[in-house]
Amino acid sequence: MVDLGQLLERTSRTFALSIPPLPDALRKQVTVAYLLFRIADTFEDAASWSIEQRTAALADFIGLLDGSKNAPQLVAKWIAEKPSAHRGYLQLIEAVPTVLHELSTLPPEAVEVIREHVTRSAAGMAGWVERTRDGELRLSGIDDLRAYCYTVAGIVGEMLTQLFLLHAPQLEQAGALLRARATLFGEALQLVNILKDSNTDRAEGRRYLPEGADVREVFALARADLIAASEYITALQRASAPRGIINFTAVPVQLAWATLAKVEREGPGAKISRPEVFILMRQVEGAVARGEVPVRLPDAARQRSVVASLASLLFGR
Repeated sequence: MVDLGQLLERTSRTFALSIPPLPDALRKQVTVAYLLFRIADTFEDAASWSIEQRTAALADFIGLLDGSKNAPQLVAKWIAEKPSAHRGYLQLIEAVPTVLHELSTLPPEAVEVIREHVTRSAAGMAGWVERTRDGELRLSGIDDLRAYCYTVAGIVGEMLTQLFLLHAPQLEQAGALLRARATLFGEALQLVNILKDSNTDRAEGRRYLPEGADVREVFALARADLIAASEYITALQRASAPRGIINFTAVPVQLAWATLAKVEREGPGAKISRPEVFILMRQVEGAVARGEVPVRLPDAARQRSVVASLASLLFGR
């Protein structure tokens, strides 16, 4: 049987780094959930497959989640048709029965949360795939971009928030703010990835950056969302969230800030180096251990955050 941690390392860079500090029970829940979302993503992104193959795979995957489909037969079919050239993703598809088994071993309330949100996201992905024309998915504007980000990432933020509240009931004191920021947390990370990977995505038939849209507007939206994500993390900290939850949320946000700045300077494809990742992670871990704010906003973003806070106090916005 394949180890979940190994699957995580083979299919993720950021989350393979940020999931391990989570408390034991929550770590397994988030790992299983991530892998399920990654399976759906693999079908959505299967550029060599037809629209019909991709939507059928997503529908069958939903059938596996609700128990109406048979995993071994589907897995054999998917592997034969190769939805991806990425070895780690193919290994994950082979391990679908293992991931589903591990899902079944989780507490029922966690299973319900994970199944509901993965199903919603997979169904939404199928809708986006159906919009593909002449081998390309083209988004029509910023609102369309945000709707796409909600399907593939905002729903993930909502799911994580519910799992956090199940694991640490004391967080309910910040529940309203966490729920209000959850989708923006996911949208922030997705927008940074879209800006970073826009050239690769375009080559594979995914034009997530809408034609005619000012890319500066997308950068501005990503910064605003990252500020909201930072507020989410601060709320967790003030509500006495376990350190592992704060680390888990703060690391990808801090890495996203650094990535966004690099992409803005150097263009699509720019990535922060492994040494930079290590340094940023250590900074976050040290800040969390000292009880300090773990995500440091760039100066301009910090100024906008202060202005937004004042506007909220003065005008109720």
